Amino acid sequence: MKKTIATFLLAFLPGLAVAAGGDEHVEEVSVNIHDEGALQRGAKLFSNYCLSCHSVEYQRWRRTAKDLGLSQDQVEGNLIPGDGTVNDMMDNVMPEEQSEEWFGTTPPDLSVVARSRGEDWLYSYLKGFYLDDTRPFGVNNTVFDLVGMPHALWELEGLKKPVTETHTNEDGEKEEEVVDFEYVTEGSMTKSEYDRAVRDIVTFLSYVGEPARLERPTLGVWVIGFLAVLLIFAYFMKREFWKDIH
Repeated sequence: MKKTIATFLLAFLPGLAVAAGGDEHVEEVSVNIHDEGALQRGAKLFSNYCLSCHSVEYQRWRRTAKDLGLSQDQVEGNLIPGDGTVNDMMDNVMPEEQSEEWFGTTPPDLSVVARSRGEDWLYSYLKGFYLDDTRPFGVNNTVFDLVGMPHALWELEGLKKPVTETHTNEDGEKEEEVVDFEYVTEGSMTKSEYDRAVRDIVTFLSYVGEPARLERPTLGVWVIGFLAVLLIFAYFMKREFWKDIH
């Protein structure tokens, strides 16, 4: 019994610690991957602002078009960069050698980022960029300290600087904490519009992480219907078998 309890604690406490600690800047977000409009807006934003560096190489444009209710012409004319077609995978357009030279490493593929990091973390990350002259690209991030990428959506959100407060930690040391932001440059969107834009991108990446979720509710109805019909046959078979026994 003691070994069982110990095994349980070793398995689950690290996860609880990650969930409980280090998430003071994470905001909760509610996304609906069945919202076709949000998926379409998110796909357009991702294509325009993210796909130049990041890929979602496990997703094909044709599947995206079908799931999002878009025609081939709409996808090829508005989403796919360059001369790509709907038969291509959703790869980025940046040569790997140049990306390593500019960023020091190849920007990661984002196929499963919403599943690995979580939707709340991703939403907060895209909203968490702020000006920091000490960083190579001039920005830092509230949920990813010392981030190594530029603020790709700065034209939409604008640029902001942090408002900090000094606190004394448990060790008696003074440390600064970001409590608010002050905008230095206004973006093309209002704060509420930018919040929705980020939520749309997160919705799209959540869908990309597991596209089959769009079909699962419909599939579930068919499975339940099949089991209900099977139950009728099983009931009559049971009556037939037990008739001779009684």
